[in-house]
Amino acid sequence: MSIASPMMRAASLALWLAAGVAQAQDAALPPAVAEALARADVPAHAAAMLVVPLAPPPGTVSRVPEPVNPSGDANAQPAPQPPLRPRLSWRADAAMNPASVMKLVTTYAGLDLLGPGYFWKTRVYTQGYVKGGVLHGNLLIQGSGDPKLVLERLHDLLLAVQEKGVREINGDILLDNSIFRLPAHDPAAFDAEPLRPYNVAPDGLLVNFKALIFKFTPDPDGRRVWVSSEPPISGVDMPAEVPAAPGACGDWRTRLAADFSHPARVAFAGRYPARCGEQTWAVAYADPPSYAPRVIDAMWRAAGGRLSGQVRMLQGRASGAPLVTGLSLPLASIIADINKYSNNVMAQQLLLTLSAAGDGRGSFAESKNALARWWRQRFGLRAAPVVDNGSGLSRQARISAASLAALLQQAARGPHAAVFENSLSIAGIDGTTRRMSSRNPASEVIGNARLKTGTLRDVTAIAGYATGRSGQRYAVVGLINHPNAPAARPALDRLVEWAVQDGP
Repeated sequence: MSIASPMMRAASLALWLAAGVAQAQDAALPPAVAEALARADVPAHAAAMLVVPLAPPPGTVSRVPEPVNPSGDANAQPAPQPPLRPRLSWRADAAMNPASVMKLVTTYAGLDLLGPGYFWKTRVYTQGYVKGGVLHGNLLIQGSGDPKLVLERLHDLLLAVQEKGVREINGDILLDNSIFRLPAHDPAAFDAEPLRPYNVAPDGLLVNFKALIFKFTPDPDGRRVWVSSEPPISGVDMPAEVPAAPGACGDWRTRLAADFSHPARVAFAGRYPARCGEQTWAVAYADPPSYAPRVIDAMWRAAGGRLSGQVRMLQGRASGAPLVTGLSLPLASIIADINKYSNNVMAQQLLLTLSAAGDGRGSFAESKNALARWWRQRFGLRAAPVVDNGSGLSRQARISAASLAALLQQAARGPHAAVFENSLSIAGIDGTTRRMSSRNPASEVIGNARLKTGTLRDVTAIAGYATGRSGQRYAVVGLINHPNAPAARPALDRLVEWAVQDGP
């Protein structure tokens, strides 16, 4: 097949989609959706919504003839076909801030470019020689941008080092995170909440999301509350208990009067209400650059390893003799975490990997260029998204409902359709849409839609797939940009319900 063929097919798909959307452009919003917007005091012109039927999967009976794939390549993207007429199109071409719904672009691009079985590799090298269980020299741990190098997998990696005969290091443990070229990061810049884990910066060696998780467990005597934390972290003083407080639970975090600002000390000057029972609190570590060295030092020693030197970050690339390699979870599992639970730093790690995969070094600028090229190849003339960091945690990100619907349509017919759809939250069951069941336990949406949600201070959004009573499947997109947007979440619930009910 010629090089021009994918571009021609993408351009044809974009033109067909544009024509199909135009047929239903700016039809009236469903009454229940309009009423929910009005109750939230959000004008209709602050919303963009699109509900588009999906063609049946290839090989099934369809009103639309199946296109021929001249390449014979089973993994090739499907040739485009004219879409069914949209059931609803409201300001579908308006550029909107999608909040975390932007993760659909990042995850589908990653899935399409890297494949569901892609693995990140954390490599361990020796600099020196090993004799009698002692490494005379340095141990080097080199990151590749693994989005989910959590404690269990880091523990397994360190045990593998010891199983290879290195139980004592007469030198240092060197950490190399240079796979990404990153700008300076101010965790308070986005919303003045520097200790919120969602504001953590990406890292070429991202250990456990750079977070501390505190658990508070009231003692039966009612006088004290035990405090535990993970991961183990060297050189940080942690209180083992805090006084218990009487009365209702309420805002227990504020009542603890916590001070997380000092890298070497965590303090709680207040009390914990015993009626709260056991609770956890995740906090971004105050000094991100020292997090990985402190945690790896503590975990190496906890695993029985000895170290004469220190654990420290390198400022550039290093090399040594290969010892062991730790594999990440496959990309199929990574995108499920990103989409179901809206993990911001994992999405940024994936975006950066688009320019770091192979032997390169990733950056946001290069990855956004790679994503723009991919978009042109897949969607031709369809308006490209404005991607900031790939997570949607941005005031600058923009995409139209029509572009999101085009992505959802193509993903539903692509070779990785099941992997992509399974990465989305099941409405009312898991992930970020679980609360839909508490808002309306009788809703027909529960269990009949897979969705990605997005929320910022002035944005609420939803996008994904819904199955109607008729059995017809739909791509559903709803974007609201307005100061009252969070109060308009019920309007998006009504939109998905309307799609599921196959309403007029």
